[in-house]
Amino acid sequence: MDLQRLIDRIQPLDPDALRAAREHQDKLTKPRGSLGLLEDVSVQLAGLAGRTPPPAPSPAAVAVFVGDHGVHAQGVTPWPQEVTAQMVANFLAGGAVVNAIAGQVGAQVVVVDVGMATPTTGLNGLVDRKVRPGTADMTLGPAMTRDEVEQAIEVGANVAYELIDAGHRCLLTGDMGVANTTASAALVAGLTAASPAEVTGHGAGIDTGTYVRKVAVIRHALELHRPNPADPIGALAAVGGLEHAALVGFLLAAAGARIPVLLDGVIACSAALVAHALAPNVRGALVAGHVSVEPGAARALDALQLEPLLRMRMRLGEGSGAALALPVLQAAVAVLAQVATFDGAGVTDKH
Repeated sequence: MDLQRLIDRIQPLDPDALRAAREHQDKLTKPRGSLGLLEDVSVQLAGLAGRTPPPAPSPAAVAVFVGDHGVHAQGVTPWPQEVTAQMVANFLAGGAVVNAIAGQVGAQVVVVDVGMATPTTGLNGLVDRKVRPGTADMTLGPAMTRDEVEQAIEVGANVAYELIDAGHRCLLTGDMGVANTTASAALVAGLTAASPAEVTGHGAGIDTGTYVRKVAVIRHALELHRPNPADPIGALAAVGGLEHAALVGFLLAAAGARIPVLLDGVIACSAALVAHALAPNVRGALVAGHVSVEPGAARALDALQLEPLLRMRMRLGEGSGAALALPVLQAAVAVLAQVATFDGAGVTDKH
């Protein structure tokens, strides 16, 4: 796959559709602006689709990209690396939180191994697209080569295209990988000039001592590699994860196909920073499902100028927050498509 061709497919939002959607919103039987972000999102999706109202963002699918991290060796989490594969088995058996929420909102869950350290044999239903079995330790050298990053980006793009070809009209980001909040914080810090302490959280539940070590590990990795925001592929290769790279491809491909993507937590938000650095117009396809309590998520969303649909104090990952926000996104489009206008309903408009 040619990365530049993937980027070149992404075009700005349609200005005529944006204008028509905003004008139509102002004619609906409600005070102008009374639905706040719901109105803004419906207008964004109209601009993305190039028509008003936009198509309903359904059916939807959550792609859970899986990767392990060499930085795990630095003691940044108490969870053993084997938990990644154990949770993948749980996803495939339908027993994880994302399965429950996705089932409730009618979204399909697809699990993709792009970089799990454990062999994939015996995991029925897993989509095996492994680039390598986990990243290298970013405190000793780059986590990946640039070629491996581009391979993982291709994996994510192909998954997006496959889901779109199967009829899905909204894609949701998911992820799994023990220690992936460490890589995410390093990416956010490297791409936004934030300090490691500003963007590092407690991940899947770490004590104070482990948190201090985690910040120090991220600081060391950033000092070693000095990631350049003008070289997002290089930054991703230095301190990112294979699932981050796959998510970048997933976002780029969806944006090029003008399909909306609901972002989950800090892993997805850090990947979105990379995608945005590669192709600023990708932002038009992105909707922040929620804001994770991991501080790097809020910093990334601020940099992307994305306002989250939900604030639920969640920090699970998996795609759980994105799935929970799906009905809100669908409601935004339904309002634009179905609510009567003042003239049509015979309701007096104060204007």
